[in-house]
Formats: sequence, structure tokens, C-alpha cells
Amino acid sequence: MTARPATAKPSEQRKTLLSIGHGYSAQALAERLLPQGWHIIATTRNSDKAARLRARGIDAIIWPGEALPIERASHILTSVAPLAADPVLEAHGAELAQAQHLNWVGYLSTVGVYGDHQGGWVDEDSPTSARLARGKARIAAEAAWQALGAKAGFRVHVFRLAGIYGPGRGPFEKLRNGTAQRVIKPGQYFSRIHAEDIGLALELSLRSDIGSRVFNLCDDMPAPPQDVLEHAAQLLGMPPPPEVSFEEADLSPMARSFYSDSKRVRNDRAKRELGWTPLYPDYQSGLAAILKAEG
Repeated sequence: MTARPATAKPSEQRKTLLSIGHGYSAQALAERLLPQGWHIIATTRNSDKAARLRARGIDAIIWPGEALPIERASHILTSVAPLAADPVLEAHGAELAQAQHLNWVGYLSTVGVYGDHQGGWVDEDSPTSARLARGKARIAAEAAWQALGAKAGFRVHVFRLAGIYGPGRGPFEKLRNGTAQRVIKPGQYFSRIHAEDIGLALELSLRSDIGSRVFNLCDDMPAPPQDVLEHAAQLLGMPPPPEVSFEEADLSPMARSFYSDSKRVRNDRAKRELGWTPLYPDYQSGLAAILKAEG
């Protein structure tokens, strides 16, 4: 009898998440799935991080480098940012095109694909008119994943994430170490989302039976960045940093580029179709929860 190729056990494959480029947002999903018995395979470039992931019960592999076990996964989440093209598709597009066993693929994108709307509101039907190269690369990557899903027969959910904050990532650290700047640019709005709300939305998505779709993930309260910083300072009992104009602010080229786009992002589709209710619908509740968790 000819030996059959090794494959994942059906029970394993039904609940195995392959998290490619396992970062801050993906970890928020892992924290929800691990207690439910999911098997999670996560990729990282860093051997020290791989060891930390294994200590948390995650099967970590170094990628690029080690083989990407697509055949073992029932669900895939990819957080890898595109360069000239999407690195995952460049390396494994042909294999993924044959992966009809996949139940769901989640692609983490950014609200940066909408470009600048001068503080106006956008939703998933708004034009993607990014002017920056990284926004254009995201638009192309979204389209490539959606086309692959249609060809292979698996559903692809694209998540356009607003500015991510959460424990260890947000204004408190900058205020405490003295690097915070209250940058003033009239008419500037940013949308945000707490990492736990990303994890919740991703779990609802992979458990749903919704076909390929795009979802904005953000809270209900877009705000100028200086308002958030001022509120965080109040929570810490610190005076807010002095105001500085955008033109005079000491910003890296990457940070300065974010200010070229101003928009307020709607999240109605995720609420309506996924049944998602943000745990932290505004930055006030999100920041308060982070501070409370710190003890």
C-alpha cells in the first residue's frame, strides 16, 4: 500500500490558526483562542521572541527560514506588511492557491488606504485614494489576497485597522519617559482602536460564516491627537506637554507622514455584520482600563 502524505488530524485542522508575522494585534487574538483549545502556529523572525511564544503555549517557527505549514492550518491570519508586493504571496502564493481546506484568511491592513479626507468620515465603501507608497502597497495587497481567495475558494476578511494602542503601547509610555509632544495641526483627526477590540473582532470574524468582506476596526470616537495626550496626562496626574506646531515638532519622517492624512473612520459594518461591540468605544475608557490593569 502506498503511504499517504502526512497531514494534520481533522480535529487539529479544524482549530489551528497559522499566524504569519505574529505581532501585537495577532497576540490579542491568540489570548482569546488559546483558552478555548485552539492550536496556534506563529511565525517570527526573532529566536528570542519564538522562545517567549513557546512559553505561552504557541508553536513558534522562524519565518522566513523554516517551512510555512499551510497544510496544517484551518485558519490563517497574516500581519505581514507589503513591500513592493506581499511577501507571503510572493513566497507561498502558488501553495495558497491550492489550499481549499482553509476556512478563513484574515488580512490585517490599515485605514491608511483611504488617504486624506480632510477630517471627513469614511467607511468601507469610500474610495481608497492613498497617496503614500505604503498605503498604495496595502491597497494592492488587499486586492491580491481577495483575488487569491476567490480563485482558491476560501473567504478572505480584510481588516483596516486604525491606530492601535493597548498595554505597553500608547501615550503613557511617552509621557513617562518625556518624549511626548502635543503636536497641533488644525483639523487633524485620527481614529484609534484598543488591541483587545481587535482580538474580539477577529474572533467573531473567524467564527462567522460571512463570505469575503472588508471591515474597518476602530472605536467610536475619532479625535485630534493632542486631546488624547492631554487626557492621558490627566490620568497620570501630570501636566500635559507644551503645545508645539506641526511645522516645528520634532517628528521622524514616518511619524510626520501620518499627519498628511486626516479622516474619521466609521465602524458600523463590523458592528452590524459581525455583532461586534467594542469593549473600549472611546479613548477615555481604553486608557482608563490600561492604567487600572497596571495596578
